[in-house]
Amino acid sequence: MIPAAILTDIEGTTSSIAFVHSVLFPYSRARMAGYVRDHAGDLSEILDAVRAEAGAAPDPADCIAQLERWHDEDRKIAPLKTLQGLIWTEGYASGELKGHVYPDVAAALHRWRAAGIALYVYSSGSVAAQRLLFGHSAAGDLNPLFAGNFDTAVGGKREAASYRAIAAAIAIPAERILFLSDIAEELVAAQAAGMAVTQLVREGALPESAPWPLAASFAEILGEVAA
Repeated sequence: MIPAAILTDIEGTTSSIAFVHSVLFPYSRARMAGYVRDHAGDLSEILDAVRAEAGAAPDPADCIAQLERWHDEDRKIAPLKTLQGLIWTEGYASGELKGHVYPDVAAALHRWRAAGIALYVYSSGSVAAQRLLFGHSAAGDLNPLFAGNFDTAVGGKREAASYRAIAAAIAIPAERILFLSDIAEELVAAQAAGMAVTQLVREGALPESAPWPLAASFAEILGEVAA
């Protein structure tokens, strides 16, 4: 059965995990202190959120030190994610950054969208970061292909309730949604919510067996759906 909607993860699914950890994170880490010093007057809400979260002293230098610690620990904390997004926005706008997507992704997204399938994103990265990556991808602006984006504000990616909430938000029964991810625990949660799932295995050989369909690329998923 052709799904009414496809919900996709990003890291390890549409895009290389290495891009986030080897390109985006080092880019924001290297520029974080300078960005906060240069824009401190415009970042009062972010700095107040840092102080509230960590009890940091009022001095911006203390907030910078706390943000850098969170960054190094890869903490999923709102003021850090917001600041990273601002830094990446500058990088994408300048052309220093281009969002990575696997070569098979853009063609499949266009094919599925032309077939009437609604496309959505669910990632641990913020919605703003998602839209930056797809809006400035190496394959061009892919944002118009998506009907909506979700991040962990809807809930954890390993919790079935999150997928039920997404199904309710897009008003499509869970059983009519196909979720794509490389992470088994996420697929288990989506299945528990009633969704169909497919696991992307971008690196290495496909396992001989799995409790769900496996694919090495988007070209193998719903290949019979023609544009």
